[in-house]
Amino acid sequence: MPNKPARATAILQAVFITFLWSTSWILIKFGLRDSLPALSFAGLRYFTAFLCMIPIVFTNSNERAILKNLSRADWGWLALLGLVVITLTQGAQFLSLSFLPAAMVSLVLNTTSVFVGLAGIYLLRESPSRLQWLGITLTIIGVGIYFLPISISGVLGIGLLAAISTMLGNVASSLLGRKINLQSHLSPLIVTFTSMGIGSIVLLTVGITTQGLGTISLGDWA
Repeated sequence: MPNKPARATAILQAVFITFLWSTSWILIKFGLRDSLPALSFAGLRYFTAFLCMIPIVFTNSNERAILKNLSRADWGWLALLGLVVITLTQGAQFLSLSFLPAAMVSLVLNTTSVFVGLAGIYLLRESPSRLQWLGITLTIIGVGIYFLPISISGVLGIGLLAAISTMLGNVASSLLGRKINLQSHLSPLIVTFTSMGIGSIVLLTVGITTQGLGTISLGDWA
């Protein structure tokens, strides 16, 4: 059980991640507005992030040692994490944002906590507290008020299907990431670096193969 200062730090980090995640959606919308292909755009984003992490990892002797000593099982788990977190989840997210407003996609993804809480009981042996159950209940009610009744035909249906796929990918990512990050011999940096490298390369390959690169301006690169 983490002590209170460590728990408070973890909560603040989660809030900061949420802030970064939220602002990134605005940047995604800018790129999609300029007609960047969704999957290629997603692949470029995460492959660029992977390239930026290379000097951070390889200039750190401890991280290099961890990377060098990864077992076949470690590589398998990290590859699976990359395919789920980056290739599937982020690919579906960019597709959903190309069809739907960011706020609508965000509301769909808010249900991630519901399914993570329920699945975590059986897969991680982590039961939500009463306060967390209250939050889950309020989330369900809020999303229901926003979406019901709703028609899922045409472009809206495609966008919602992609958003739901993103949500399910987020659930799997949270559970899988939690399991992998509990391994004491793996650092969070190596977990992120390796999984992002594998997932982004696959996503970029799929994007270029199916959608091409489009025309990327200087503003898009920025």
